[in-house]
Amino acid sequence: MSIRTTIVKGLVVDLVIEEFNDRDTAGHLNGYVATIYRQDKKALSRTIICRSRLPGAASELERAIKRNGLQAFRRLAHV
Repeated sequence: MSIRTTIVKGLVVDLVIEEFNDRDTAGHLNGYVATIYRQDKKALSRTIICRSRLPGAASELERAIKRNGLQAFRRLAHV
């Protein structure tokens, strides 16, 4: 079982991506949950933006942010 936390820095808010990944001894995937939070710079409170059980969902968002920069945040504009 492993939990990986990634923080994507923004001007006003940060995106916190937490990935929970559980594998058995043979290496097969038992469970995966990626949760994306919006965290304000001035407050320590976090708001859940989305949650996904599809493996690789968080890394896809990270690649989109690295590739498109601020344009990737338009997908999360409704929050």
